[in-house]
Amino acid sequence: MSGQEERQPVRVDPKDDNYTHNIHKQNERSLDRRGFMKTMVGAAGVFAVSTLPWGVIAGKELAGLGGKSHARKKIADAAALKVGDTVEFAYPGEHESALLIKLGDNKYVAYQNACTHLRCPVFYQKDSNEMICPCHHGKFDPSNGKPLAGPPRRPLPEIVLAVESGSIYATGVKKYEA
Repeated sequence: MSGQEERQPVRVDPKDDNYTHNIHKQNERSLDRRGFMKTMVGAAGVFAVSTLPWGVIAGKELAGLGGKSHARKKIADAAALKVGDTVEFAYPGEHESALLIKLGDNKYVAYQNACTHLRCPVFYQKDSNEMICPCHHGKFDPSNGKPLAGPPRRPLPEIVLAVESGSIYATGVKKYEA
């Protein structure tokens, strides 16, 4: 054969071809392994690029650059509380439970009262001066929210408080620091 002659493709009778005997559409074999891999890599790239904005938002939030502010909310009147008293309230959202504890004459602390292990409710026990998670016997120190016993490894999220004109206000949630 000379270089000028055009090669004709070899035609195999479909009855004799084990690979394509059940294919009756034209171009069924056009997507080979290389084409399939190109398609998959392209789809993965599109997916990665489409999730990039959410990753940036999450990164800002974790780094504390999100600038999230919480509404100021009155919790209780300071004069109405005795040392060891607690007040349950919703903060920062209406479905997020929190607990205010009066630890001393002018010492107030507040935490989101969902255990950092499996989000079970946490209660303050005045007798033992501990915050208890009854689900898995977790215990937290009320002065700083750090775990004392049980499966929780992270402290309770602390709520920033302000005492003004005899009232106690929630003003924000402290950023978690490992």
